[in-house]
Amino acid sequence: MNKIFKTLDEQVEILKNKGLIVEDETLTKEILLRENYFFINGYRSLFMKSPAEKHFITGSTFRELYGVFNFDRHIRNILFKNLLIIENNLKSIISYHLSRTYGIKESNYLNPANFNRSNDKYRQVNDLIKKMKRQIRANASIHTATAHYQMNYGYIPLWIAVKVLSFGIVGELYIILKPNDQKEIANFFNVDADDLALYLPILSNYRNLCAHEEILFDHRVQRQINDTKYHERLGIPKMDGEYIYGKDDLFSLIIILKQMLRKDDFSEMIKEIDYEVSMLEGMLKSISIGKVMDKMGFPANFMDIERID
Repeated sequence: MNKIFKTLDEQVEILKNKGLIVEDETLTKEILLRENYFFINGYRSLFMKSPAEKHFITGSTFRELYGVFNFDRHIRNILFKNLLIIENNLKSIISYHLSRTYGIKESNYLNPANFNRSNDKYRQVNDLIKKMKRQIRANASIHTATAHYQMNYGYIPLWIAVKVLSFGIVGELYIILKPNDQKEIANFFNVDADDLALYLPILSNYRNLCAHEEILFDHRVQRQINDTKYHERLGIPKMDGEYIYGKDDLFSLIIILKQMLRKDDFSEMIKEIDYEVSMLEGMLKSISIGKVMDKMGFPANFMDIERID
């Protein structure tokens, strides 16, 4: 069945007919126009009596619904700036290591012989080198630094090229490196090389989700991270032998960032998140903050992760 256009008045009536209290219809219509009914409505599951009934819990208000929307936006912005730090760190470390080890020209650092040549990686190596060359060529003339090096030196060193490569591409680059190169790069972050290979697609996924203002708080990734000391030290409960939080949810990202960010950056980030949680808690009346945190995969004592070494 095709969807049909709904006016702002009709959108408000739909919400009211489902039991949502709309305190200020004029303001609500302005918000729906500015923010998009579809995306605000993406947070309604928290306030529904049941998935089948699709009716709001008694006392639920548009102010609460919009509060969760803004909470998600604020958390998204906090995480995004820290994901950009990780992206920049990774690009800098990889470019330094590969340039030092293999050379500074494209013919050096993009030489297939420099990468993992096992049978299961052969095609991946060739495909990624082609993708990197396309991204570099496409941006060489429009990015100031790449244009400068191309014009003045006739080549683009990797520490400049990484600026025009996506986080996803750089993550794939790490995957095809030789094991010794992976280990040296992972050592900088003090994480296991195999764990870093698992983390990078997750980081890239969240980075893109944040950049495009997608719904964040209940997002789940396709692959679970491995159990860590943080799961154990926080006393996260288990179900059927598996931790119920911090595996494929938003808190799993927090665990990754705990390992990869500088201590001061992580401390500032977690405090900013705690502030936003406290602000939302004071706004919610029809549901508890615990319901939101459960959707996020956050244990009640999530702040304790800051003090775990």
